[in-house]
Amino acid sequence: MSTITLKPGKDKPVLNRHPWIFSGAIARMPSDAVDGQVVDVTDAKGRFLARGYLNRRSQITVRLLSWTEEEPIDGAFWRRRLQSSIDRRSSLLRPGETTGCRLVNAESDLLPGLIVDSYGDYLVLQSLTLGIERVKPELTSILAELVPCRGIYERSDVEVRKKEGLSQTTGILHGESPPSLVETWENGRRFLVDVRNGQKTGFYLDQRDNRARLTAYSAGRSVLNAFAYTGGFAVYAHAAGASSVTNVDTSADALALARRNVALNGLPDDLEEYVVGDVFSVLRQYRAEGRTFDLIVLDPPKFANSQSQVAAAARGYKDINWLSMQLLRPGGILFSLSCSGLVAPDLFQKILFGASIDARRDLQILCKLSQAVDHPILLNFPEGEYLKGLVCRVL
Repeated sequence: MSTITLKPGKDKPVLNRHPWIFSGAIARMPSDAVDGQVVDVTDAKGRFLARGYLNRRSQITVRLLSWTEEEPIDGAFWRRRLQSSIDRRSSLLRPGETTGCRLVNAESDLLPGLIVDSYGDYLVLQSLTLGIERVKPELTSILAELVPCRGIYERSDVEVRKKEGLSQTTGILHGESPPSLVETWENGRRFLVDVRNGQKTGFYLDQRDNRARLTAYSAGRSVLNAFAYTGGFAVYAHAAGASSVTNVDTSADALALARRNVALNGLPDDLEEYVVGDVFSVLRQYRAEGRTFDLIVLDPPKFANSQSQVAAAARGYKDINWLSMQLLRPGGILFSLSCSGLVAPDLFQKILFGASIDARRDLQILCKLSQAVDHPILLNFPEGEYLKGLVCRVL
């Protein structure tokens, strides 16, 4: 096994069990070290620190797997890590109640580069790094043994793979190919999920707890569900007694599936409205028309993919929140969310503060939102916290 030596003073993050080593921290690396394979990491004095997999093409040159010198990275290691991650979700999965769940959350489950989601009879796997790509067949085989399923489908069609020198790929890894739509349960509600072509792995599982929280504010309220996708928030709001739900999204196909999800849960369609359009433009149109709502949900896609995009993302978040604040009636509720990991929670709150000043509306924070419990945040990996939100009331 090859050994990588860190520069003096660059061992503190590793000692603090942060799973990433950047290229600038490395002093020496054997020329024959193979990208994608496991390497040992030592400090400047040659003392063992950790073990992980290497990729020179990535700015994150080593992703750490173990801090124990006696622990080999072999089949038994992968099985232990996968089994532990799955076991931690056992209380969440209940047939007829909840079958949609993230089973493996990459670094936060001590399995950097690997995502595994469960949708009932099917698993969806994302391989985000070269190190995981090299052991993907082995991981697939272990998963098929640990989790009874009809098939495991790959959705490694994500931009981040380019940074690892990998092309995007999708397809069946094990068993049967999933149907065009897979039915899954969430808190007793049913959803049709396009695991082959939908956003992320088909559904925003990370919003499960936030969707449930929405029910406390929905009864008797007119709801605007912006960036509606396939209607997750709409189903919860409607089932909780919303007087009406207006769903806005740029994708007609997503809204068509949202309509089907409303019907699947036995909810009357005459209280729903589906609007295909750009949310920024639709909000401005509603403001010009004098249209108002009691509850607005803002769940936009990621606005910032790099640090250079954070300023533009902040302007985008401010714009949609500023517009929404003007569309809310007194006492109205704003459910505002951001999945841009580079936009920190404190910055997001400042953005909403700025929007409230410009909108000349006073808002109270009722609660703060985060990602669902099956998307845990490892304390020594704060980068794992990407989803944040605020529930605010307009005075």
